[in-house]
Amino acid sequence: MNNFKFKNPTELIFGQGMIKELPKRVPAGVPVLVTFGGGSVRHNGVYEAVKEALSGYNMVEFWGIESNPKIETLRRAVALGKEHNCQFVLAVGGGSVIDGSKLIAAAIPYDGDPWDLVLKGYSRDTILPLGTVLTIPATGSEMNSGAVISREETKEKLVFRGNFPVFSVLDPEVTFSLPPYQIACGLADSFVHVMEQYMTTPGQSRLMDRWAESVLLTIIEIAPLIRQKPHDYDLMADFMLSATMALNGFIALGVTQDWATHMIGHEITALTGLTHGHTLAIILPGTLRVQGHDHKRDKMLQYAERVWHITAGSEEERIDEAIRRTEEFFREIGLKTRLEEMHIGTNVIDEVERRFVERGVAYGEALDVDGPMARRILEACQ
Repeated sequence: MNNFKFKNPTELIFGQGMIKELPKRVPAGVPVLVTFGGGSVRHNGVYEAVKEALSGYNMVEFWGIESNPKIETLRRAVALGKEHNCQFVLAVGGGSVIDGSKLIAAAIPYDGDPWDLVLKGYSRDTILPLGTVLTIPATGSEMNSGAVISREETKEKLVFRGNFPVFSVLDPEVTFSLPPYQIACGLADSFVHVMEQYMTTPGQSRLMDRWAESVLLTIIEIAPLIRQKPHDYDLMADFMLSATMALNGFIALGVTQDWATHMIGHEITALTGLTHGHTLAIILPGTLRVQGHDHKRDKMLQYAERVWHITAGSEEERIDEAIRRTEEFFREIGLKTRLEEMHIGTNVIDEVERRFVERGVAYGEALDVDGPMARRILEACQ
């Protein structure tokens, strides 16, 4: 196991009706910038619950943070926060609203363009505190410091590191109104988050391996049940907590990580607009087809046995069957798993390769996913 330092300061406030806890966590007597997405919270009761909990607070509302939050939108939110001298940011929504709000919290005290902070980082001495009310399980952004910000004018989608939320409220009941596609993308996102930290170097940590496998097994078990009973509180509670645990750092202690699938996926989203979780359901099987018989071989065999209970056949057959079942899982939850099914052609593959080469990047635990390797993976997704 590698050396590591770990601290996750986010307080999780989990369960039915826990939005009522907001007055105990949000500072009174200062302007609070409350950020929202497109308006679904007006229909599922979340907006009214937040308004009621923060009755008497100086709430400054900003609406319209889109999926894959765009810097062009976030600049307007930052200007509003500056205008009202906001001292706290409360994100009410899914991962995109929370991601965007991490940048907003850093940019309100900053004098320059918020995009500068995406490119170079921010000062921890000035960033505003952030709280969240999660409405869509998927990204794990409610309990980590990461964010992904898009720039429409250049078709870029880049990682930004903000602060951890001070607290996050998770009420599984707010997920009952989510459409099936959004749930499917959230399940895929959570699954692949775990795989990025698990499907790497074998033999690093028995505990991290089994912790990661437990999250994978939980997602596999609950996914078909959620399709049948999307209003089942216990199922959605397991889903919500699985998504959080997938990316709050707990399963990554002392082990190598990959993230190549995500970095390729970010480019697909930036270039085509395809939902992030859906890109991962396409790219992960392609990544495994290209690398699963190579340096990921030993971990693939472990994954085949422990997650999919595959013990018969040669090593090659077991690996292939694990890849097949992984792809089939994504299809069973309602997602197409090939680029051609989403009308994504070779011009997009060409551009992803060009961008990787231009930036001189190489991802993966072996640092071997450069431009040409990204092309190989994408061609395996056709």
